[in-house]
Amino acid sequence: MAKSDEPITIKKYANRRLYNTGTSTYVTLEDLATMVKAGEDFVVYDAKTNEDITRSVLTQIIFEQENKEGAQNLLPINFLRQLIRFYGDSMQMMVPRYLDVSIDSLTREQGKIREQISQAFGAGGFGGIEDHVRRNMEMFQRTFAMFLPFAQKQNAAGETPPGDDIDALKRQVTEMQQRLDRMGRSGDKE
Repeated sequence: MAKSDEPITIKKYANRRLYNTGTSTYVTLEDLATMVKAGEDFVVYDAKTNEDITRSVLTQIIFEQENKEGAQNLLPINFLRQLIRFYGDSMQMMVPRYLDVSIDSLTREQGKIREQISQAFGAGGFGGIEDHVRRNMEMFQRTFAMFLPFAQKQNAAGETPPGDDIDALKRQVTEMQQRLDRMGRSGDKE
């Protein structure tokens, strides 16, 4: 069956059931969401009044998607609050066009964005970042060791041998005690 340029007609009946006139089957909001994701255009009419209710059905799909358990939300709470504030505002007429242009731009750029994310994070996800963090931590540890005369010694596996921590602390305490003694003696002479 060839894809038509005309949108598919969906009828919504009083019992809240949705009927796809193109396939002569009842559909769910989830089916309509799948159609949107597949790029299929449709219009929803109230079966009794023949009123176009596409906007309210799409909003209902968004509501369902936003409240799906375990799903990531696309609409942050702050965005929703800001959107509500625009109702009745003098800027209300500009918001739909702005949002339309913004989402079109995001849609056009999503291929580039995915490619950049893939390059930044590596094909395996966050592997590239993990390597970068690991290298930064190694560099930080080497730098930190240069500035600490009593830095912990590590074996080849990167572990501190059991007695070295205590020995280093004992040496530090002994040196601090000697310094305090010298300071105390020099203060007595004055």
